[in-house]
Amino acid sequence: MRKSDKKMDNQIRLVLTDVCETALKDIQGFEWLTHTVDYARFPQTLKVTCVFDTNENLEAYLHSTLNHSLALRIHTELKSLDIKIKNIQNHISYDTEEHCHHSHEGNWAERLH
Repeated sequence: MRKSDKKMDNQIRLVLTDVCETALKDIQGFEWLTHTVDYARFPQTLKVTCVFDTNENLEAYLHSTLNHSLALRIHTELKSLDIKIKNIQNHISYDTEEHCHHSHEGNWAERLH
């Protein structure tokens, strides 16, 4: 990873940490988030995964009036870093601890790659 890529990755990590801290307080069942990116094809390859505790809580979030709040917060924070994303929904996925446990025996490293 180039030095400039490392710097950008750290900036992304910091703003996503802020999003995570807010979501932990505001969204029932939200647990954590992470990102992956191939800097050779940045920002097209940026992917943020938002993880909830259970399938039930994820479904409740997706069907609630708050269902775009995470995407909006993520988009706003990325824009503050001058990262331009046309359709943020294409860069965000949702998952659950419950799904990971059943599909990958709780191994998130395997599940995310």
